Amino acid sequence: MTVVQVSLEVDAPPERVWGVVADPNNLPAWDRHIVKVADVPKGGLRKGSTYTTELRFLGARARTLMKVVELEEAEHSKVEMHGIVDGVVETWLEPLDGGRRTHLRHRVEYRFKGGPLGEIAARAVGALGAGMILRRGATAQKRQAESWS
Repeated sequence: MTVVQVSLEVDAPPERVWGVVADPNNLPAWDRHIVKVADVPKGGLRKGSTYTTELRFLGARARTLMKVVELEEAEHSKVEMHGIVDGVVETWLEPLDGGRRTHLRHRVEYRFKGGPLGEIAARAVGALGAGMILRRGATAQKRQAESWS
């Protein structure tokens, strides 16, 4: 398994940051490899919720099933990935400055499956750098949360 992490401060309260990071429909805006999100529960995510992401790497497409295994609103989530990439995405929010700002932290542990699609995806992520992809996504989340009024 490969592990990447990112941590940054957001000039927005944890509840606003949570509204951004806990909505899977935002994923394509944060990561250009995610081209579609489907089957997101209408009432929002809860422990046990599932949804799917469609990924594109160097022209090849694949689906990944996402399952929420832990969820503490505006504090922590843990989501398992199953498909071309298996792994776990964890997110933590910590209030700063009396709740006016937020420390946002992500940890992603992943492994691409073998076979042609897995090899294509692994090469694409390797070329770009998983840490850079995660940092770019977290920075997009920060911008989105800070722009909400």
